[in-house]
Amino acid sequence: MENCIFCKIVKGDVPSHRVYEDDNFLAFLDINPESPGHTLVIPKEHYRWVWDVPNAGEYFEIAKKIALAQKKAFNTDLVISRVVGEEVPHAHIWVFPASFNRGEFEKTAGDKKDFAGNAEKIKKELSSSRS
Repeated sequence: MENCIFCKIVKGDVPSHRVYEDDNFLAFLDINPESPGHTLVIPKEHYRWVWDVPNAGEYFEIAKKIALAQKKAFNTDLVISRVVGEEVPHAHIWVFPASFNRGEFEKTAGDKKDFAGNAEKIKKELSSSRS
């Protein structure tokens, strides 16, 4: 899609803080994060909705890898995922660390705008989980 911001990120026309990439999927930090390490997981090919992605099982396995890395990187047991999609017309899954305190969800502590540092934390945990 010519005007899709996520397609432009996939092509490298728009910069991003990538934390994971393979032949079919890309994960990068959200520019307006809910919490430190807030990641978007997208298919590289343009699909409008998550439910349109043909290899949805593989897609959700990537989201799971990101979530498990975030748990370690941000020292939390809770990672929230959301599948919404009206803000950008390209399939995407939000995955972001949080905490649960006295029955309420809270944002993870840290600087959510430290994109380079937060990306590095996630990549470090992803690489250590492969070994």
